[in-house]
Formats: sequence, structure tokens, C-alpha cells
Amino acid sequence: MEKTLQIGDHLFVSKLKFGPKIPNTPLSFPFAQHTMPLTSNTKSYVDWIKWPYKRLTGFTHIKNDDIVVFNFPEGDTVIVQNQADSYYLQLRRLANDFKAREMMAGKSLQQSDHYIGMARNYLLANNEITVRPVDKRDNYIKRCIALPGDTLRIVNTQVYVNGQPQQTLPRIQFRYRVQTDGQRIKRTLEKLDVYSDDIRPIGNGLYEIPLIASNVEELKKMGNVQSVEKRVNPPNVYDSEVFPHDGRYPWNIDNLGPLWIPKKGVTVKIDTANICFYERIITAYEGSQLKILNGDIYINNTKTDSYTFKMDYYWMMGDNRHDSLDSRFWGFVPEDHIVGAPRFVWLALNKEKPFPFNIRFDRMLRPAGR
Repeated sequence: MEKTLQIGDHLFVSKLKFGPKIPNTPLSFPFAQHTMPLTSNTKSYVDWIKWPYKRLTGFTHIKNDDIVVFNFPEGDTVIVQNQADSYYLQLRRLANDFKAREMMAGKSLQQSDHYIGMARNYLLANNEITVRPVDKRDNYIKRCIALPGDTLRIVNTQVYVNGQPQQTLPRIQFRYRVQTDGQRIKRTLEKLDVYSDDIRPIGNGLYEIPLIASNVEELKKMGNVQSVEKRVNPPNVYDSEVFPHDGRYPWNIDNLGPLWIPKKGVTVKIDTANICFYERIITAYEGSQLKILNGDIYINNTKTDSYTFKMDYYWMMGDNRHDSLDSRFWGFVPEDHIVGAPRFVWLALNKEKPFPFNIRFDRMLRPAGR
């Protein structure tokens, strides 16, 4: 969400706005999300008491472009030695590596499930894996781009919802290629509140830098800056890390869709061409068994060509569009993962300055997202 939010912002979050959830794991150590303090993998909760999902009535419903706190959907499975990265993202990357090795060795390529299985076995054999209930998964904060029943499309970084362009967000950030005449621009970027470790020198005075629109205009005015161009992934260039992770949908973070957001009670036709959109919903979020045999789909051992959704789903994206692990990578956010809404910043710290100069007094008590 940078620069709408800043690294070091500590937020007060209201769990009442969208309705408080009854905890799935009611017995837990207070103020610890999933791990006991001063330990690496000691659970802060007991999982032999589990309550089903239930949400009380809130003050309002989620609206388009609301900033929302939610439990990380892919946080159900975690590699203890590398908790910062999604287990499923590591799984897909490793599967692609196994596939690439066999291709280079001149071997006949197998189906994608074969390489996923190889990657899963490797991770299980070489890492400690833990599983977490919904309410004990890491908290994420993103902007709700599309609601249940909406149709989303991204065209050259521009988001469209139901055919209408997303409203202009003043602090939305993209990566730009900045060509200079060779003179250093670090001090200028510091004044523009760009972190030093976000500046990627490429060579010959060329940099790749995350910038908001007003920063772009400031840089263009500088005499030693020759050009400022947004980095855009062209359409129809497939990124295997982008949802739904299927080559039949050659999408990337800047060009994606059209994609319909599942809505509770709606029945959709399913087949082997579109099941990649709904497989995780059916199995991980709504707890059914899914099998594909000889081109036919079986849910709970019953052959079917349709599915009715049990929950609402949302599409979440960060305002830091080129550096955000969001729905473009892991898909939909189920309603039972919604935690609440950020209200205000109660403490703000600058990671690049020592105490007490790192305290951002100008951000403290500011409404979150402004």
C-alpha cells in the first residue's frame, strides 16, 4: 500500500465496521497472531477447539476502493524457515524450475500436476511445514478493487470494474525507468520520500524507481533527468506467477481479465477450461473435494458441470502496483478472511532514521489512507 501507507505505520483497526468475526480458535495467547513471543514456531493458540465461521452485523458493507485488513488467503500453509514468502508461490516457482530442467535435459514434458507434485515432495522433505486456521493467518492490508459479482479488467495498468475506470488515486505508485545524464539524484529522491533501497540502478545513469504521479512531474522538471517512462508489462505476455496460473490465460500484473468475482448463491458453469479460477474456492475455502477424471469434474464424488458459491469473494490490490503481493498472484479473498478497516495511524516510524529522529509526528493520528 506504499505510498498511501508508509513502512513503519502502526494502525488502529476497527473490527466492527464490517462486522466482527467469532474467532475460529477461541483459546489463544493475547496479542499474538499465531506464534508465541520469543519463539520461532510455538503456536499461540490451541486448535483442538474450533468454531465455525460466523460474523455479526457491522456498521456497513465493503465498498469499491475501501482499504481492508484481512487474513492472508494463502497463509493456510507456511514454510517455517521462510514465512515471508507464500508457500504456494514457492511451490509454483519450484515446479517451474523442475519443468525447465527437464526441458533443458531434452526429456519429454509432463502435465503441470506432475511438476507440482515433485515440488511439493521436495518442500515437505526439506522444510518444516505448518498449517494455520483462518483467524491465525497473517494480517494483510490492501484496497478492495472489485466486489462480489463485479467484472474486473486491467489494461496497461489501468483498472476497470464493470467497464468503468477506477477512480484516480493520488498516491498510487508504479515503477518507472528514469534516465539521467549521470548525475546523482539520491538527494532529490529523499526529498520526494523515496526509500534508498527502492532505487534500483541499472547502469549508464538509468534507474528503476517506484513513483507516485506528483513525483513523476517533479523529476521531469529536473535538468539532469532526460526521461521518465512507466514500466508496463505488455498484453498477452504470460506470467506463470499471476492468477489463475494457467497458460490458457496469458495474463500479467499489468494486463489481466476480464475476470468475474464470485458471489454467494450464484451458480456458474464449470469445465476443464475455467476450473482453474474456482479450484481453490471449492477445495480450500468451501471445503469440498474436487477431482478431474477423463475430462469430467467431480465434486464430493458427484459428476457435475456447475457450482454454487457458499461465500462472497473480493479482489484486493495494493496501491504500490508493481511491488504488491495481492489478488493478482493468489486470487480471491473469501468473506470469512475479512478482519476489518484501518482507522488511523497511532505511531509512524521512518525505517531509515535513528530514534528519536525516526518518529513521523506529521503522520501520527492521521486517518489511515490519507
